[in-house]
Amino acid sequence: MKTVASGSPFAASSAEMFDPRVVEPAVDLLAGPAGDGGRALEFGAGTGRVALPLAARGVAVHGIGMSRAMVERLRAKPGGDGIGVTIGDFATAKAEGTFSVAYLVHNTIMNLTSQDTQVDRFRNAAVQLEPGGCFVVEAGVPDPRRLPPGQNAVPFRVGEGRRGSDLYDVAGQSVTSHHVSVRDGRGSYLAVPFRYVWPAEPDLMARLAGMRLRERREGWTREPFTSESRQHVSVWEKVAGRGGRRSPVVGSPPHQAVEAVARRPCPGRERREVPEACGQGARVRVPPERLDAVCRVSAPGTAIDQRFG
Repeated sequence: MKTVASGSPFAASSAEMFDPRVVEPAVDLLAGPAGDGGRALEFGAGTGRVALPLAARGVAVHGIGMSRAMVERLRAKPGGDGIGVTIGDFATAKAEGTFSVAYLVHNTIMNLTSQDTQVDRFRNAAVQLEPGGCFVVEAGVPDPRRLPPGQNAVPFRVGEGRRGSDLYDVAGQSVTSHHVSVRDGRGSYLAVPFRYVWPAEPDLMARLAGMRLRERREGWTREPFTSESRQHVSVWEKVAGRGGRRSPVVGSPPHQAVEAVARRPCPGRERREVPEACGQGARVRVPPERLDAVCRVSAPGTAIDQRFG
């Protein structure tokens, strides 16, 4: 039987993951922002697929992960004893000190199956980065365009002994990769859920965490990212003086109404309440019984246009 592998953005075999042609370009890119004598933090370090070769480049690597079994396999490998590991949920767990670069590879960001935990992941990265440090994420680009009309499943592998398909819930922005294999007359089944995100959504998560996009490429070998790209490697930079802290004006979660108001004088009027904006070019609606001024600002607290009733 001929094998068909359309390349799901949410699934890859172990052989593909550990291929030196995949690992070495990733290490090359990560070693750059780590710099000489820098420290790197891997979220979901696993068995050291990336951490070990990165450490071999002279980078001090620390990992965060939940699987003690994987840590034991890491420790059994040459150089594994030199990788520090914190056991915990990588959306919230913290290591000691700060890092030049933090990274999350192989679509792991989408293993966090809610938007809140994905936002927490970005905040957790930001608070552990040095000012100017980088957060690097490798992720697939969802492709609901491949869904036939009226269907919610897309096969990504059909071959001897193996079947794979992605089952989409477009309304819930989720997908589950289903893997079926048969070997020596015995079958196995695995289902892996993801919450998929288009690249623009992590950009907003990064901004909420005090980071800004530095670079986005299609892959570790720095191909240009285009509208046809099936994956991306994105690099966000921590803005000096920020990182993981909540705005004093913007509530959490972000959709909550702005509650904080600052008092400052309006030109030609008595001192009145004018709301701080929650972002560039934002408008804040205020009940008329409370305020008779609406302010549009280019940055929190900087008025560029005021209109008064």
